[in-house]
Amino acid sequence: MTKIAFVLLTFLSMTSVADDLILTDKMKALDTALFESFNRCQNPDELVKHASFFATDVEFYHDNGGVTWDRDSMIANTKNNACGHYSRKLIDGTFNVHSIKDFGAITKGVHIFCQNKTNECEGKADFVMVWRQVDDKWQITRVLSYGHRKNK
Repeated sequence: MTKIAFVLLTFLSMTSVADDLILTDKMKALDTALFESFNRCQNPDELVKHASFFATDVEFYHDNGGVTWDRDSMIANTKNNACGHYSRKLIDGTFNVHSIKDFGAITKGVHIFCQNKTNECEGKADFVMVWRQVDDKWQITRVLSYGHRKNK
């Protein structure tokens, strides 16, 4: 009986690890697509694509910029303050994913923002995003951008 339990536990652990890797790959791909559109958001089509990653009622918490309570306000801020001015780069090895049962996932990591004109990457920040999955569509419902500091 103990051997059967061990085999079942090993199988379930392997399944869990495989599921975690699949989710991590999916969320990393979504993060990449999200910020590829952000990095090109001076193009109106890319800004529309960028907006599509967010739920209409997204909450965006920024330690320096305050809070926005909906997608339209958040995208207006992005358009007016970031598009064409800054590009985002994810710092290798900082991206983490945690599943949320019957909802979606949390992604977190550290990223830097670089000025497009000078290519200087001075700003570094931590981020957390809560993603909701409905059928095959993933959207961000909450964003925390905090711990802004110099990129040393």
